[in-house]
Amino acid sequence: MLGFILAVFLGLLVIGAPIAISLVFTTVAACLTNPFLPIDGIYIYKNLVMSLNSYAILAVPLFVFSGIIMARGGISKRLFNFFAYFIGKITAGLPAASVVTCLFYGAISGSGPATTAAVGSMAVPYLEENGYEKDWSVALIAVAGGLGVIIPPSVPFIMYGQATNEVSVGGMFKAGILPGLLIGLFLIAYCWYYCKRHGEDKELLKKGYDEMHSQGFLTVFKDSFWALLTPVLILGGIYGGIVTPTEAAAVSVVYSLVVSMFIYKTVTIRDLPGIIKEAIDGGIAMSLVIAAATVFSRCLTLLQIPQELTTILSAIFTNRYTFLLGMNVLLLFVGMILDTTSAILILTPLLLPMAMSYGIDPYHFGIVMVVNLAIGFVTPPVGVNLYVASGISGLDIVYIAKKALPFILTFFVALLVITFIPQISTILVG
Repeated sequence: MLGFILAVFLGLLVIGAPIAISLVFTTVAACLTNPFLPIDGIYIYKNLVMSLNSYAILAVPLFVFSGIIMARGGISKRLFNFFAYFIGKITAGLPAASVVTCLFYGAISGSGPATTAAVGSMAVPYLEENGYEKDWSVALIAVAGGLGVIIPPSVPFIMYGQATNEVSVGGMFKAGILPGLLIGLFLIAYCWYYCKRHGEDKELLKKGYDEMHSQGFLTVFKDSFWALLTPVLILGGIYGGIVTPTEAAAVSVVYSLVVSMFIYKTVTIRDLPGIIKEAIDGGIAMSLVIAAATVFSRCLTLLQIPQELTTILSAIFTNRYTFLLGMNVLLLFVGMILDTTSAILILTPLLLPMAMSYGIDPYHFGIVMVVNLAIGFVTPPVGVNLYVASGISGLDIVYIAKKALPFILTFFVALLVITFIPQISTILVG
């Protein structure tokens, strides 16, 4: 049955069927071929609806909404200017500022593609103006945009918390802080190595640095203050026990509207219909995937697929280390063909019980899973960040993927460190 389900699902993906449709049709196929399975059309319909009746999932479209508002409101530009003011003159200072901006913007949007779009549309032209190769700059932002799903608040963390009773969303947010910072440091280190080896246009950089400093620190800080305050409000409210993650998402929508419309005045009432439509389009697509993946995972549970998979994998992996290596390989492959939400909702019920049987902390396993899938943002054929980066740069997706390879390898080295040093993920959870 497991082989049949995989064949149907992968076959639908190959012919180009949307992921949500593929999941539903695979569930129906499993029902039709197994008359003893207590699932019918009514069961599927009811669970498609009820799977979205969740307070935690409400945070997902809200974070998508606030991320779009902030992208339109120029939040990323102000973050970049602030960090570039301090480190723009050192070796790889502007690329490092781009990575740090992705970290901060990820703490606002919770989305990899949103981070890539918002930071890339501003940073890539600026990096090019200062002498950095366009293709290299685009590849950097595409990979660093993956930090948007690792630095909390993170939509995949919400999905992981929804898929298991073992962890809380707030706990996952805490667990993601150090891994996200570590990956950011690895990317910055590679940028420094690259710039040392290939050189930089120091005269051009000095000119841009001097122009920025001519504004004075107070001017730059004043312009960036409200942007810098955004992740403080969101994460501070969650960790301080003032708001839940869902309430923090609602606060981020209100805050982003107020800042963009009345302080920065970069968004007008006329812009709101377009912003709302974009948020609805993204939210509906994500909701369909969530509903379909939830029904699919329940079908797998009724078919006892998790137990069957556990038996198969137990014969292959003899200890937690071989299991973690095997899961990294599996998740890297899955990240190439499935979007993050679908992968988490499908695989978590299958793999987490076995991970816990090896004594692997569920928070640690969740971080390893999300970091693996974050690499999938820049690996074809799904590679959402590649499509976003191609859209803002005009470069071919395959070409960006090739230029991104050193950054991906750097990301992977950080993944191995996170995988085999679980304290990085668990020390802040308590």
